[in-house]
Amino acid sequence: MSSLPILAAALSLHAPRLINVDEGMSFTSWLTNSILVSILISGFVIWFCRKATSKMLLVPSPLQNAFELVVEGLYDMLEEVVGKHMIARTFSFLATLFIFILASNWFSLLPGVGSIGWGEHKPGAFLSLPHVDTPLLRPTTADLNMTLAMALVFMCFWLYWSLSEVGLKNFLLHLFGVKGGLKGFMAFALAPIFFFVGIIEVISILFRPVSLSLRLYGNIFAGENLLTAMISLGKDLGFPTWVAALASITIPIPFYFLELLVGVLQALVFMLLCAVYIQLATSHDEEEEH
Repeated sequence: MSSLPILAAALSLHAPRLINVDEGMSFTSWLTNSILVSILISGFVIWFCRKATSKMLLVPSPLQNAFELVVEGLYDMLEEVVGKHMIARTFSFLATLFIFILASNWFSLLPGVGSIGWGEHKPGAFLSLPHVDTPLLRPTTADLNMTLAMALVFMCFWLYWSLSEVGLKNFLLHLFGVKGGLKGFMAFALAPIFFFVGIIEVISILFRPVSLSLRLYGNIFAGENLLTAMISLGKDLGFPTWVAALASITIPIPFYFLELLVGVLQALVFMLLCAVYIQLATSHDEEEEH
């Protein structure tokens, strides 16, 4: 096995380990190519933020200006969703989610991601390059483990913020209580119906991590394999080698621009859905505010 540059290869459903270990060396079994990308992206985001804010100037530098533009834009957007009473507590987490997901989505479009790794040379392979079996880098948001972990961590924060903001009693009343200000006999008669609706709401809450993680994972995973299909389209159609090589460069270009847009949209969708879930659980009734 050798480390050689190769053309893009389709993603597998699981993220392969970078180090094949025996039972006695299991301490390295956690290091997959998607975790390596997560470490790289986290390091880059931290470096960029520190670099942009190390010397705050009244007349901002281009780097500081770009940082402030992102932060202020996200702050104003999220404040409209979660409300002024929750923005200070939730902004740092929600903004971090957006920036990390966006950087991860766009990182997957860099040359070499998914196309440099370990593989065996096969006679007659396309352009006489080896086939990749273990890519060195895999888009971290194309790994279901990562998207599910982000969704579960958010749900833990969501439960804490909800209980600390409205209290356990109001939280349960919001789920199972009679809505619409009904009182007396009507409230008593409709209580079983609202209780049943509350059970359905609890089930939908339990499914939120699944929907959040699968939506992000599915779009990025599908996008990566779409780009792979477009890159290898000339070869699959049986074009001459030089035509297939040219097609592998020109055909994917429009799809790269599409994936740039998808990367932004999926980061926004994940962040805004989290913000909406927070708003639904922490909003106060008008009676409570007065």
